[in-house]
Order: sequence, then C-alpha cells, then structure tokens
Amino acid sequence: MALFAVLATQAPAPGEAKEFRERLGEGFAYTRALVEKGTIVHSWIRVGASGGLNIYDVASHEELLSVLYDNPVSPHLKFEVIPLARPDAFDQLAIWNKQTEQS
Repeated sequence: MALFAVLATQAPAPGEAKEFRERLGEGFAYTRALVEKGTIVHSWIRVGASGGLNIYDVASHEELLSVLYDNPVSPHLKFEVIPLARPDAFDQLAIWNKQTEQS
C-alpha cells in the first residue's frame, strides 16, 4: 500500500459558497466512511484555517485520485498531495554500509 498526506483546503469558486456549505455534511460523512474502512488512517481538522489533513493508505495513485474526487465536496476543495514512506522503509545504516563497500 502507498501512503499519502493530503492537505485539503476550502476553495469554492465565486458564487459556490452556498452549495459548498449545503454539501459539507455529505463530505464529512464520506470522510468518516473512509476512516472506518481504513482508507484514511489519520484525519485532522486544521485549527485557525479551513480544511484538513488526512493520511490515506491506498494501493495506487489512481485509487487516491478516485477517493479524493468521489468526495461530494471535492469540486470546492484544493488538494496538496504529499507521497510518504514509512520510517522503517528507510534504513540509513544499510545505505551507508552499501556506499562504504563500493568505495
């Protein structure tokens, strides 16, 4: 599985704020369902700013895109996607040993 941090920021186009507010409940329900399913492994609301930060555990970039754009409020959001690696996937000592062996 692949991990992605996604920072979602409210970005309704001019004149769409009312529609965004009306669909916000659906968006929260959608996010809750992804948390219960394990697709979102961490979910936070940003304090002092609009939007939130979620950590997604998905099989591919394509699955992430599908999950993000299936959200009922996605037309009113801007996404910043950051690919992640688990800390245990990076073994600095093994990399250093390999480099010293090649020297």
